[in-house]
Amino acid sequence: MLTKEQIMEIIPHRPPMLLVDTITEQSDNGAKGELHLSGEEFFFQGHFPGAPIMPAVFQLEALAQVGAVALLSQEQNRGKTAFYTSIDKAKFRRMVHPGETLCMEIELVKQRGPLAIAQGKTFVNGELASEAEIKCFIGK
Repeated sequence: MLTKEQIMEIIPHRPPMLLVDTITEQSDNGAKGELHLSGEEFFFQGHFPGAPIMPAVFQLEALAQVGAVALLSQEQNRGKTAFYTSIDKAKFRRMVHPGETLCMEIELVKQRGPLAIAQGKTFVNGELASEAEIKCFIGK
């Protein structure tokens, strides 16, 4: 398990844009992580007042950060940054609310040089919330 402090040693994201609290599992082929949503996160303030939900793009960003931890933990990628090149096949199945825990799972399906493709899913209480194919470039 990796703590938030350990995650920040691997990826460059910092609050309020750090969207992973813990990495619960990690392997050469992917990772699993969690984000505990208190309701105090900046995006809940305006999305939507009186009925807050986590924006879909932030679900994908949280998922991508878990993938970045997996990629940037690899010896050849340490100290680098992963940048989106595309997001494909994104689907949003369930709203994510304050007080819930977003669980993220990402599998690295292809790596070639500085390019990587990953399949990811997010869950709340075991229920699929979102999924996407994420492609990225690993640079300095």
